[in-house]
Amino acid sequence: MKIMVSVCLAGENCKYNGGNNRNEKILKLMKENEVITVCPEQMGGLPTPRVPSEIKDGVVMARDGRIVDKEFRAGAAKCLEIAMSEQPDLIVLQSRSPSCGVKQRYDGTFTGTLMDGAGVTAQLLMENGFRCVDVEDL
Repeated sequence: MKIMVSVCLAGENCKYNGGNNRNEKILKLMKENEVITVCPEQMGGLPTPRVPSEIKDGVVMARDGRIVDKEFRAGAAKCLEIAMSEQPDLIVLQSRSPSCGVKQRYDGTFTGTLMDGAGVTAQLLMENGFRCVDVEDL
């Protein structure tokens, strides 16, 4: 099986805070399957570490007030290009992320409040027919 994975889940330090979301289930999947790794935020030109971002009223904003929507959407478009080319059977993404959250994301208030809805990359991939799951649902 061919799987696309948020690379932070594989242990790469690409999270906003410079850390990762290393996940043992993902590492096992990586040993048993063909894997394509992506980080939409880095692919969109954002540095690591970076100011945390959330989606508010459909626009991705950093906690310091900067609009980073263009970078998030550029990274999402690059992920879609890769997915269209590689045709993964499954895409496993980091839960609650403004890029990768499949079912939920933070609400844009930077208070830790969750809301239903996908991040920009997950949304774009699903709109184009790709099967995406949050890592927590594996």
